[in-house]
Amino acid sequence: MAQSGNSMELPININAAQVTTAYGHRALPKLNEELQSEDLQTRQKALMALCDLMHDPEYIYKAMNIGCMENLKALLKDRNSMVRIKTTEVLYIMASHSVGRFAFLEHDIVLALSFLLNDPSPVCRRNLYKAYMQLVQVPRGAEEIISKGLISPLVWKLQGEVEEEFQELILDTLVLCLWEDATEALNSNVVPILKQKLISTNENIRSKAARALLNVSISRVGKKQVCQFDVIPILVHLLKDPVEHVRSNAAGALMFALVITEGKYAALEAEAIGPLLELLHSPMTVARLNATKALTMLAEAPEGRKVLQAHVPTFRAMEVEPHEKPHIAEALQRAARIAVSVIEFKP
Repeated sequence: MAQSGNSMELPININAAQVTTAYGHRALPKLNEELQSEDLQTRQKALMALCDLMHDPEYIYKAMNIGCMENLKALLKDRNSMVRIKTTEVLYIMASHSVGRFAFLEHDIVLALSFLLNDPSPVCRRNLYKAYMQLVQVPRGAEEIISKGLISPLVWKLQGEVEEEFQELILDTLVLCLWEDATEALNSNVVPILKQKLISTNENIRSKAARALLNVSISRVGKKQVCQFDVIPILVHLLKDPVEHVRSNAAGALMFALVITEGKYAALEAEAIGPLLELLHSPMTVARLNATKALTMLAEAPEGRKVLQAHVPTFRAMEVEPHEKPHIAEALQRAARIAVSVIEFKP
């Protein structure tokens, strides 16, 4: 005869790691207390609950006011990898909101996170890179990363990380930091490392590396290094890339690098004029603008001016070309006028 009994196992639909959270005004204070618990599972459960709550900016603001940020900083040093993973996840979710970015700056989270750049857990590092990428969406965030001396470590991680997703996140962070100040990066071998990324099979990595080089080339030191490390022939090659935004960013990087004489002649030797002229017909306005300005730089060299004289009608047409957005039409027309004036210059 069959007998009934009580199983010692949890029902299959019960998650043992799920936490029962207090409701209302007690939710965050309770979780904040549990973050400090000696019990590992309690800390883990509290972090999982916070991952859900931190999607709401109001909860982020409350968390700042009750001391959560300092407790999260302490948990970044926890011996348990799952605790570190969930802590970095909470932080990158917070960094996606403006109030969370403010909390990062107020509580020096940027530096605390940096000690996990070499964490053995890939998930932990991914969360860290996501947090930095979110933070630099505002200039103060980029300035904070620069001021903490983290550009050099990020440049080396760009070279060392095998996962392409991680490389993309690091590039996203570096692009905006380099826009603010490229000095530390230029002292950290960034140009040859970005040169390697230009030949990646991943179109996003190629595009972001070209965009980073655009920002690097704003300074004269950056322009010189782009020439010194023979980056220009690769950028010219990318003008024929099958991906539109890769071509656009390559033209943008050339636009700055060709300001100096070495850049002009390196690009002429690499036969940049042809693909740049083709880019004038791109559906992307920014690509056309970058190409026009790069060609203007080449026209400053007698050899470039001679070739481009046959293409003045193309620029003349751009001078009167309409656009549904007046400011874009004005930018293109002004760039075309300057190009014509340089091409038709008589020494």
